[in-house]
Amino acid sequence: MIKKLILCTLACFTLCNTMHADEGMWLPNLIKERIKDMRSKGFRLKADDVYSTEKASLKDAVVQFGGGCTGEFISSQGLLLTNHHCGYSSIQKLSSVEHDYLTYGYWAKSQSEELPVPGLTVSLLVSMEDITERMAAGENPEAIKADATAKGEGMRATIESMYYGNRQYLFVYQTFRDVRLVGAPPSSIGKFGGDTDNWMWPRHTGDFSIFRVYADADNQPADYSAQNRPYRPKRHFKISTNGIKEGDFTMIYGFPGNTQEYVTSDAVRYVAETSNPMKIALRTQRLEIISAAQAKDAAVRIAYAAKHASIANAWKKWQGESLGLQRLGTVAKKQQYERDFAAWAANNPKYSTLLDSMHAAYEKIIPHYFARELFNESVGSIEAYRMAALLARSDDEQQMTNIQNIYLKGYNKEIDQAIARCMLQEFMQRMPQERIPDTLKQAIAAHGSAGAYIDHIYTNTKLLGDTLPCKADILTDELAAFAKMFENIAQESRNYAFRNLSNVPEIEKWYRSYMQALREWDKERAFYPDANFTLRVAYGEVTGYENVDGEYHTHLTTLDGIIAKDNPEIYDYNIPQELRDIHAKKDYGRWGIEINGRRSVPVCFQADNHTSGGNSGSPVLNSRGELIGINFDRTWRSTMSDIEFDPSVCRNISVDIRYVLFVVDRIGGASHLLEEMELK
Repeated sequence: MIKKLILCTLACFTLCNTMHADEGMWLPNLIKERIKDMRSKGFRLKADDVYSTEKASLKDAVVQFGGGCTGEFISSQGLLLTNHHCGYSSIQKLSSVEHDYLTYGYWAKSQSEELPVPGLTVSLLVSMEDITERMAAGENPEAIKADATAKGEGMRATIESMYYGNRQYLFVYQTFRDVRLVGAPPSSIGKFGGDTDNWMWPRHTGDFSIFRVYADADNQPADYSAQNRPYRPKRHFKISTNGIKEGDFTMIYGFPGNTQEYVTSDAVRYVAETSNPMKIALRTQRLEIISAAQAKDAAVRIAYAAKHASIANAWKKWQGESLGLQRLGTVAKKQQYERDFAAWAANNPKYSTLLDSMHAAYEKIIPHYFARELFNESVGSIEAYRMAALLARSDDEQQMTNIQNIYLKGYNKEIDQAIARCMLQEFMQRMPQERIPDTLKQAIAAHGSAGAYIDHIYTNTKLLGDTLPCKADILTDELAAFAKMFENIAQESRNYAFRNLSNVPEIEKWYRSYMQALREWDKERAFYPDANFTLRVAYGEVTGYENVDGEYHTHLTTLDGIIAKDNPEIYDYNIPQELRDIHAKKDYGRWGIEINGRRSVPVCFQADNHTSGGNSGSPVLNSRGELIGINFDRTWRSTMSDIEFDPSVCRNISVDIRYVLFVVDRIGGASHLLEEMELK
């Protein structure tokens, strides 16, 4: 009977019904269930061309890049494309004032000049398997993972929950540890427009960087060695130089990080009215402090470039998300959906009180989750605090030295102190009084204000110097004492360290039944699993959209738009002189095309694929599975698509592969890299 119930549940969550056009992030091993729809929209390959464990397939050309992006192989010699912003921290690590690869770019003229990036890894998905029945039968999850990774170097496995625990999937990866920088455009190309243009359209950002994966003599993962050779992938993408037009089929293959398609109105209201406003306000202050310091000093600009970008990316996304949820009336829609569901469930004892239980769980957990988010965005954002907290917990001298070296590399005490003054004040004002440690209240009172207390700490601490004090002196240091005040809050924060509010176990436990109930009730809805940084396929078409009444945004931008924005007085808009010269002479070579009666170079395009964070760097493919672009962003009006996808305006933004090739060839002078690629 139990097995029969499991099989029924599996079938319920496997069936695909009608849905909004081009919405969805589909598991590639189940793509056969979508292939008919894909082919009706122009796709020309078969399901086993997309995903297969029996032969090389498109999945073998896609990788997890670093800690949160996607990349793709573009040659038989392990040449890899991803976004510039995905490679940004790696480029920063290799940069200095003398070798400023962030500003001026880097192009290896041969493999011997390719630069190893310490700590950078890429992971290939070997296989994915639905193990729901095996788990229900009582198999040990650790034994399942151990068996899956027993053969092969660099293997790792994870078990991921889909549909809030209704299905369990085993993902097996092979991780490569020798990854080297091959090429990066100047930031004025790779980050053109900076934070001003981020999440916006029209877009003119050449958001790409090039790496190469190396392996040992047996083509297996290995630590860096001069004897390693370029990795030979099972599959790499051919590159189409034929261009795109509105209405063309597009497919995204990557690792989207987080969506919340099925959450109740409680979760949406929390995001739009509580969480986002707080995080936006605090990050605004931190960004203002960092930006002011960067404008005064080139070394600070380099040292804090990745930190600034990391803070700003989500900061701007949250602003667009809140506006989008408000514009769509998502909270009200969810509430109506819940009223309709409750009317259906009223006569079903299994589900009649389910929503009441969910609402009660949210009411109980939200104060704890908000405290976690507030702590992380305020005190938790202070670099000196984070270092001191780790030092206080460590008893290993070498580990403590490593901690200090990590935190103080590129560290600026003046910036961090200014941030600490603001963030502690925000913490005191926004955190409920009963959650604030008494020792902290007393210390602030003794010094007159939060800012004065911070100044006292930074003046007297010895943890920010060149020499690490002994363990006894660390424990009595002013900065360590400050960190100790937050031990209980930090521990509670770790207790609620889940991807979203709705993933806190006390809430999430109700979603398993809720998802089952929705499938029984809402029979016309297609249920794809929320994104959780596992490999997914999304498909749609190249298309523009109506931004506001009477203002239509076309699907393509060109080099002419870059020239129109060019401004030598502004760092993010000061393009290389070579680009100006090429445009002035219209010397585009094979990369020039006729657009609206003029000759230019394509730069970016948009489509209606469903994407999320983690899709950065994902390959954008045409109907034949050829690479036509690299996904790097969404439009600002699309940022609410993690919660509600609006097909009329939700658009993903990609750098046109022809612009990538143009920059490599004409700006980088690295045409030898093109010889590795299969250009169509």
